[in-house]
Amino acid sequence: MSRFWSDLTHQLKPYVPGEQPKIADLVKLNTNESPTGPSPKAMAAIAAEAADSLRLYPDPEARALRETLARYHGVSPEQVFVGNGSDEVLAHAFAALLKRDAPLLFPDITYSFYPVYCGLFGIAFETVPLDDAMAVRVEDYRRPAGAIILPNPNAPTGVALSRAQIKQLLDEHPDVPVVIDEAYVDFGAESAIPLVAEHPNLLVVQTMSKSRALAGLRVGYAIGDAGLIEGLARVKDSFNSYPLGRPAQAGAIASVEDEAFFQASCAAVIAERGRLTAGLEALGFAVLPSSANFVFARHGARGGAELAAALRERAVIVRHFGAARTTDYLRITVGTDAQTQRLLTALGEILG
Repeated sequence: MSRFWSDLTHQLKPYVPGEQPKIADLVKLNTNESPTGPSPKAMAAIAAEAADSLRLYPDPEARALRETLARYHGVSPEQVFVGNGSDEVLAHAFAALLKRDAPLLFPDITYSFYPVYCGLFGIAFETVPLDDAMAVRVEDYRRPAGAIILPNPNAPTGVALSRAQIKQLLDEHPDVPVVIDEAYVDFGAESAIPLVAEHPNLLVVQTMSKSRALAGLRVGYAIGDAGLIEGLARVKDSFNSYPLGRPAQAGAIASVEDEAFFQASCAAVIAERGRLTAGLEALGFAVLPSSANFVFARHGARGGAELAAALRERAVIVRHFGAARTTDYLRITVGTDAQTQRLLTALGEILG
């Protein structure tokens, strides 16, 4: 450790992203990347921006992209905020909205960036245990709270709440900010965006990394009351006024406008998720009901760490989380048909 670090830097426990290994003939099912690839129209729009105009700064307000997203979701541009991936959007939300006198609430098993942001921004938090079925119970959030953040579907479990359950949460907490992180919502869950109109405390965060296969472009956005969006913009403009470059804005717009490709991609992932789930269950796994582009599964007789290591020896990478309640589970990204078959064949060999 450097003696020149600040006290805060010494105290931080950074988020550990999924591994990006360099292994020959790798089946990479550990970071929930899309198996389908981006819209060809998005690719063309990105390529078109590789021009002399790159010497010029992009639109700092990303007005055209915000207008496109507003039309798509049925809101006004003033209700849309964009950033460099949903992680940056979430970071701005933590700074702008979630630091209160009472603690921030989120699940005990959830996106592990949340406690990292709390450490970075000095936010007190409490975790709320998932139930025995690894699901969020809205009733368990009936406790003093300064703010609430939930992924829906949750990660790494993939289990989703209905829009009615989100509405119940909002109705029970009308005076605190509620952030719903919808990174995986397009794979079978109900978005909370229609609830924004009647709940000025609701911020919904989405990403183009998963369902739109643009993880390498880094585009995320939030939709909420204009007052919430203004708060995010104040933080952004105190940190980085130009978060999205020209190629990112152009590619994101083209992706949103290619609805047919988007729907086909989501349907392909959902169908492959069903095949993956059935294959795992046939091998003796219990698989949680997933509304995401991954499954969370555990075997009745073999540990998660053991299985992840054995798969790695066969050039198949999945994600294992070593915490007490998740140590028996593997989080497995939905890949292509060929990748699913490689995984299931490898597991069959391992399990005998």
